[in-house]
Amino acid sequence: MDQDKCINIIRSAVKNGVHPGPPDDNLFQSTSVIALLIFNEEIELLFIQKADVKGYAWANQMAFPGGHRDEKDPSTKETALRELKEEMGISRENVDIIGSLGHFQTINSKDIEAWIGIWNKKDVIKHDTSEISRVFQIPLRYLIDLHREKGFHQQTPNVMQLTYPYEDVLIWGVTAKILYHLIDVIFEKS
Repeated sequence: MDQDKCINIIRSAVKNGVHPGPPDDNLFQSTSVIALLIFNEEIELLFIQKADVKGYAWANQMAFPGGHRDEKDPSTKETALRELKEEMGISRENVDIIGSLGHFQTINSKDIEAWIGIWNKKDVIKHDTSEISRVFQIPLRYLIDLHREKGFHQQTPNVMQLTYPYEDVLIWGVTAKILYHLIDVIFEKS
């Protein structure tokens, strides 16, 4: 499948998908992440592995780039783009935002709005080593095939089953929830 056709399928899936809304109360801290698509020989998703920092709640976890919304951020989309620049050195002008994948809550009272975009690869990734130990570009096809092999497209897995192993790491928790939702809306469209 060519790149333009893939982009159109993903754009349509995100635009027409039913995404989880924000929580009803103000008990959650507003945060955002961005699932960044990269078109190489095949479509890849950009993931980070959080640094191994003592006392850090997300130490060593796989995640999408992102963070807490600052008062100066006019929206969670702007938060995701600011964090992408701070954490990865990727400038907003080199990212085409497709849209929001919705809101996902964590057990430690964070409301994460997940955005999805396409990176044109005009920046060189320079990750902040105080926050990030490694950067992964994982083929979307691999993740979709794994999703299918585990039967996730047929039923919603529980939190203990919702994992996506890759090489020596495991995508789990809220990052797996976001990934599951992304793949699910693409399945509905294709």
